[in-house]
Amino acid sequence: MNFWQAIASGFSNYVNFSGRAARSEYWYWLLFVWIVALAALLFDRSIVHHRHGPFEGVWTLVTFLPGLGVSIRRLHDIDRTGWWMLLPCALVGIAVPFAWLTGWWIQMVILIVIGIAVLIYWFCQPGKPGPNRFGPDPLAGVDQITPRPIT
Repeated sequence: MNFWQAIASGFSNYVNFSGRAARSEYWYWLLFVWIVALAALLFDRSIVHHRHGPFEGVWTLVTFLPGLGVSIRRLHDIDRTGWWMLLPCALVGIAVPFAWLTGWWIQMVILIVIGIAVLIYWFCQPGKPGPNRFGPDPLAGVDQITPRPIT
């Protein structure tokens, strides 16, 4: 999947949390979102003279659900449930009361970073070849070598 196909897929599957997304679809989508977010930030700073202006806020709202959808579909591609997106939140839920009682805020931040690092590691993994419980392989037939017929 190329850059423009990934963007079209992200917006056309706006709130689609089922199916699978290839690695290229996820990373091209993320690249697109970050490039436009940087442009919105610069535009806001030049017009509103404030870091968090209206353009950045609108862009964040527009891309939140498609980004969540492509992230969940990416987890489905490696045969993991989309509930794993809640891993950093779950670690916060475990760490905050502990940090509140003990004052160990650094350990809480470390747990959150570990949760995000696990997700990034999974997003970098190649998808499971062939169909899995979440649907058919998004790259089926793409870049695959077809055997030569025996003559």
